[in-house]
Amino acid sequence: MINCAIELFSIFIIMITLTNPSYRIVSDHLFAEVRQSDNSGQKSLHSLRSFEPGDMISKFHAGEIFDHPTYLTVQVGIGKHITLRPEFLQYINHSCDPNAFFDTTTMQLVCLRPIEAGEEFSFFYPSTEWDMAQPFECYCGSPKCIGIIKGASYLSAETVSKYRLTDFINKQLKGRLSEERA
Repeated sequence: MINCAIELFSIFIIMITLTNPSYRIVSDHLFAEVRQSDNSGQKSLHSLRSFEPGDMISKFHAGEIFDHPTYLTVQVGIGKHITLRPEFLQYINHSCDPNAFFDTTTMQLVCLRPIEAGEEFSFFYPSTEWDMAQPFECYCGSPKCIGIIKGASYLSAETVSKYRLTDFINKQLKGRLSEERA
């Protein structure tokens, strides 16, 4: 009887922990889940399994295409900004020490460094954005934090050299370097 009561109490504690964390699960997508913080209301995408550097986390494709940047787009060319499909990928937030990269040439989300189950996915916004629609002050907490996030066009060659960048951003940087030399 006592063992049964202890077992039931343990199950109750586990259920409270799973159903009442500091976030709520918004949606599940096999390899990841969208969580919403109870405190800030911000949504984020978290891994449900481990990934190693170089692993393809997910394929993606263009949803809507815009001729200007928006809060939810990824830049793939001059005057070409796409929304991400599957749509839940839009909840991958910025970090100056990212664990993932949107390769807009292969249309794959790629693992940059080991990711453990439960870890939030993050990417470096300037890796895909030349000039962002909504610059912001970064609070990622990384020792590598660069402060204000506006897009790759605002970063020094030294800073961007530390990151994996899309082919489009690399092309833009080469063009900028050619202009500076002329």
